[in-house]
Amino acid sequence: MGSEAYRGVFPVAPTVFDENGRLDLDGQMRCTDFLIDAGSHGICILANFSEQFSLTDAERETVMHTVLDHVAGRVPVIVTTTHFGSAVCAERSRKAQEAGAAMVMVMPPYHGATFRVPEDSIYEFFQRVSAAVSIPVMIQDAPVAGTPLSARFLVRLAKESANIRYFKIETAQAATKLREMIHLGGDLIEGPWDGEEGITLYPDLEAGATGSMTGGGFPDGIRTIFDPFHAGRRDEAAEAYRRWLPLINYENRQCGLQAAKILMEVGGVIKSGAVRHPLQPVAPAIRAGLIETARGLDPLVLRWAR
Repeated sequence: MGSEAYRGVFPVAPTVFDENGRLDLDGQMRCTDFLIDAGSHGICILANFSEQFSLTDAERETVMHTVLDHVAGRVPVIVTTTHFGSAVCAERSRKAQEAGAAMVMVMPPYHGATFRVPEDSIYEFFQRVSAAVSIPVMIQDAPVAGTPLSARFLVRLAKESANIRYFKIETAQAATKLREMIHLGGDLIEGPWDGEEGITLYPDLEAGATGSMTGGGFPDGIRTIFDPFHAGRRDEAAEAYRRWLPLINYENRQCGLQAAKILMEVGGVIKSGAVRHPLQPVAPAIRAGLIETARGLDPLVLRWAR
């Protein structure tokens, strides 16, 4: 791996569809430009908040190449390559590296509510993915996988795998886990990152988080928390966290992956905030509450297309 450490705010880009559920690649490029203009240090694509689970393999390839070609090196791009199969995940990761990804993000192997594998198999899975690439691998430790990953086990992976150095911690008591990993792993934990749309961002920063992967609606707002904290202005960061927390809550607890799309549609970044069936639009009252809360904070997303 190279010596550059990735730090900062790396929002997840939504996958943009038209009203008929087809890929809107022009909208995808506008979304990408907005995320960069809003101050994102980098971008993550094809994550769960990108509706990666509703895309065909061919569509994944199309979105990946469209975004990487359009970014053209302006910011680093993390490509999510999660798959249950070790060989498939490794091959997806190789292709992402060849296309220009700065990093790949991978969840542990799981399927549905009951298909899980033992820890030894998880270890071998990540070893195979790590061996397939020469760019960093980020492990996404998220509740949706239903797979416990202890801090000690994650540190072991960092110690014994060439490219596993980044960890997006989204489980309960994330700050405690981040502290434990940093204590056990030291410099091997190159990227202890916050997730979950930033709902626990401030305590995670206190625990040592050097990156935050949030939704894509307001990276400029997340930076008002992240930047002063890392500049030593903790009171300013705490006040910003309190100010933005209601909007973060709307994304994390009320609207989910639709929050960024709704705000981008309202602000004219994209033409449609459509999600793919069987997902359904959020309730009108929740949509209205999201927009009203956002307008009180004046994020760039509502002004970018003016």
